[in-house]
Amino acid sequence: MKNDNKKKEIYFWLLWLVLVILWNYGFPAAKPFFDVLVAVILSLIFILIKKK
Repeated sequence: MKNDNKKKEIYFWLLWLVLVILWNYGFPAAKPFFDVLVAVILSLIFILIKKK
């Protein structure tokens, strides 16, 4: 069970990272504020998903 949770955590982290990278390459002209905002929003979404 503990190993499954670890794999799930890694999966969510990698998915979050891919989405942040896609944001940065998809919107290269975005201001740094929006880069941080999107990363925080994605983090909050993933926190809510993990609580379910």
